[in-house]
Amino acid sequence: MKPVEIMIPAGAIRGAAEGGVRRFLGIPYAAPPVGTLRFAPPAPPMPWTGVRDATVPGPCAPHRVKDFPGLDVAPLIGRGWQGGDDYLTLNIWRPDNGRTDLPVMIFVHGGGFVVGSKDAAVHDGSGFARSGVICVAINYRLAIEGFLPIPGVPTNLGLRDQIAALAWVRDTIAAFGGDPANITVFGESAGAMSIANLMASPLAKGLFRRAIVQSGHGGMTREIGVMQRLVRKLAKLLKIPADAEGFRSVSPETCFDALEKIAMPTARIDLRDAEGREPVFGISRFTPVHGDDVLPQRPLDALAAGAGAEVDLLIGTNAEEMNLYLVPTGVRDRIGRLLATYVVHRSQPHARKLLKAYGMGRAGVKPGQALTDALNDLVFRWPARRFAKAHRGRAHLYEFDWRSPAFGGELGAAHGMEMPFVFDTLETTTGPQGLTGEAPPQDLAARIHALWVGFATDGRLPWAEFDGETRHVYSLSAGAARFEPVMPAAPFLP
Repeated sequence: MKPVEIMIPAGAIRGAAEGGVRRFLGIPYAAPPVGTLRFAPPAPPMPWTGVRDATVPGPCAPHRVKDFPGLDVAPLIGRGWQGGDDYLTLNIWRPDNGRTDLPVMIFVHGGGFVVGSKDAAVHDGSGFARSGVICVAINYRLAIEGFLPIPGVPTNLGLRDQIAALAWVRDTIAAFGGDPANITVFGESAGAMSIANLMASPLAKGLFRRAIVQSGHGGMTREIGVMQRLVRKLAKLLKIPADAEGFRSVSPETCFDALEKIAMPTARIDLRDAEGREPVFGISRFTPVHGDDVLPQRPLDALAAGAGAEVDLLIGTNAEEMNLYLVPTGVRDRIGRLLATYVVHRSQPHARKLLKAYGMGRAGVKPGQALTDALNDLVFRWPARRFAKAHRGRAHLYEFDWRSPAFGGELGAAHGMEMPFVFDTLETTTGPQGLTGEAPPQDLAARIHALWVGFATDGRLPWAEFDGETRHVYSLSAGAARFEPVMPAAPFLP
């Protein structure tokens, strides 16, 4: 490795060049969110003297990662909490050459708004740098720090962090050779939900030209009043007042046990809205809220009114998203009809009718399979199509349908499966407990990676845009568009 120094407004930084890529890691885009800044909007980074080391990633947002049965999730979400206060930072990868005005891609990690890090191995940006793109990955506040609407605390602090990071990139990326007028944001899962929300946010307008939403959409926000039920529940578990002073009195690590309790299916917390719908289906208790200055409206309503129309959108899902949650745990094969109905009923009215539409009660259809198929559409596929339809600008739809051989071939095209193909990092998820199993197809990774690069460079894609009516979706594994039948979930969703 050879050292590479660069000057940015806050001071000089030293990165490293190796293998045709220059890496600058752990660069602060905001001040550490501690002390008086803990529950405050992101503040500008503090300048430093001398040369700051940018060869190590540094800390990440406080969180705890639990083991996943039979699956190595560390490459997907990181190694857990790496302690330290200065974690509102980002990584930058660029080609090791003198080119300037390069297209820029900013990645927002997933993790249900409660876990994750910019430093997970699967989304190393070196592949994009070798393809002539500057890749940026960001940290942001999670869970209580980032997505709990505590009375007396600004709402949506995690989204405010992301907006601050985007503004930093717009103002600073030219120093790294990037074109601030050619920025694409992309993310997966909670990161994709975040980007969908930012498309609808007046505070993020003008900060990016294109957006790629992988296994996400704008339907997973809650009303502030609904989310404040979670505030009161957590305060009770922590034995503190349900206000800003109460939550400031406990450290982030003190909250880990309470967060695990609240995440359990047995936790007595009702986050349904007035219509009896819970938009996240229990996958995460934490979501952004609408009804503030970040999201004045529900994102779909904002899009329908023209918000984000200037942004080119690439949005898609994986064919078997829910397999990640229901196959390794054995739920898909073991759950009975009554429990499957109860699971859906906690989030959706008319659970029995909905599951019947997916084959519940038909000969040869296990309850767990009907549940899995229904949730694939309810949680991911149908809301993504609805988001594309609400968007008043250019939109393209894709589906990732390559099936992993993991778990005896049953994991399939599960949630997160597209990630190592997009980043061209298959080596991070290959192996006996890897997401992609043994010998995943490198040629498919090269093709999908090239699609993302092309879109970020100048918006080009080899299939027609979505017109809001026809149901043509591009199959990433087949490399061709296909006609998609109407989903049984459609009549059950607003």
